[in-house]
Amino acid sequence: MSTLPQDAAAPAATERRKVTVRTIQARRDKGEPITMLTAYDFPSARLVDEAGVEMILVGDSLAMVVLGHENTLSVTLDEMLHHARAVRRGARFALLVGDLPFMTYQVNEEQALRSAGRYVQEAGMDAVKIEGGRSMAATARRIVTAGIPVQGHIGLTPQSVNTLGGWRVQGKTARAAMDLIDDAVALEDAGVFSIVLESVPEPVAQAITDRVRVPTIGIGAGLGASGQVLVYHDMLGLHAGLSPRFVRHYAELGRATGEAIVAYAADVKARRFPAPEHTYPMPEEELAAFRELLAEREREREQRRPAPEGGRRLIA
Repeated sequence: MSTLPQDAAAPAATERRKVTVRTIQARRDKGEPITMLTAYDFPSARLVDEAGVEMILVGDSLAMVVLGHENTLSVTLDEMLHHARAVRRGARFALLVGDLPFMTYQVNEEQALRSAGRYVQEAGMDAVKIEGGRSMAATARRIVTAGIPVQGHIGLTPQSVNTLGGWRVQGKTARAAMDLIDDAVALEDAGVFSIVLESVPEPVAQAITDRVRVPTIGIGAGLGASGQVLVYHDMLGLHAGLSPRFVRHYAELGRATGEAIVAYAADVKARRFPAPEHTYPMPEEELAAFRELLAEREREREQRRPAPEGGRRLIA
């Protein structure tokens, strides 16, 4: 099974530079919205990168949309690294962020640093993302101090889904909203380069964005953030599960893909595929010679076949 190779290093039509954390900060300072999408393999990373999206998150959401788990808690760091390496090969310009999975950074700061280091050394990621606010500020600072950029994540933190009691909007009360502001400020003080705000009311996201200098990236946070992130499979209609309210389907590729597979299977059953235009020709003289060689081999095989007991074999 193969496809024709593609040159992942082909020059872009227009001159582009590698996006860095300084690029992201400059976008925020100029008031330019920042784009971010997830990707989990070479083809998705290539498409996202070629579209000009500034950041690619190799999110632990791959546990659900790629590996079929019910939540993000079971994906391992080795599995994440496998996908991150593929993304690295597909993306040349976007800032690449590796999501640290559950229980790879919560034990202590040294564990977190080792896990983050593997993303950089083994998968070529530019940064890592961790979930949690004030409780994770020291961990974020330890990783940043070692030279690895960190993206924070507050609001609905999927790795805490059991503690939160499900996929619930966060910051809906005045006190809870103030807690999120304190979380964001603590992460900024720890040196994170950006903060994901997930499933929080838009006014709360705006208040956080107004009170921190680093970019905020919203997912279910309205226009109050410095930029937006969505899951690749969600925005393309590829995920079979229920979509959160904040998802917009920019395509329905799941349905289109299913219809294409049904059509392919029907064509194979009806012998409509492959058609002549899908096959490779052979020169007539070579085809004639090939058939003669086949006939000669068949005669030799017939000669080597044992004669039936009590009889003689007739050879034409």
